[in-house]
Amino acid sequence: MTKIGRNQPCPCGSGKKYKHCCLRAEQAAKPAASTQAAPVVPTLKAEIAKLQQTAQEQEAKFWELGVFLFFSTAAGDAWLLEITETDAVQVAQAGAAIDLPIEENAETIAINWTHTFKLVDKQIVLTSYASGQEEPLPQAPAQQIHAAIRRIHKRYDKALLDQVHLAAEEQEH
Repeated sequence: MTKIGRNQPCPCGSGKKYKHCCLRAEQAAKPAASTQAAPVVPTLKAEIAKLQQTAQEQEAKFWELGVFLFFSTAAGDAWLLEITETDAVQVAQAGAAIDLPIEENAETIAINWTHTFKLVDKQIVLTSYASGQEEPLPQAPAQQIHAAIRRIHKRYDKALLDQVHLAAEEQEH
């Protein structure tokens, strides 16, 4: 089979140039993936590394990904929050990354959460799993966290959010 030039008459017999006739249809029929790179799917580990980098640069930033909230402060602290069970873990302190063992695959993510969080009087309050002690987190962007939680609850059905966590007996198997 010979290659048809763009400016040659279309082989379908329409009398139009190939580029104005069947070439367009052929290009539209080709999958878009062949001309564009596949989209990058963010991983939790990659997002935490990005968060630790912003903390090292002492940059105050906030973003969300699914049920996870990420924020860093100008003091170099950074936290990861999960809204379905209000879990929290610190990932950087004074600009230094904190090693956080994460087991992540296509189906599950396992993190050793250290705290729970709640909003009290427009401030984030942490409760330690180890000691049960409560402490305020005054540098946390409480207003942004509150707004993100509301957005996530609107975006995802409650039944879907309830499925995010495995029951304790399911985790053991």
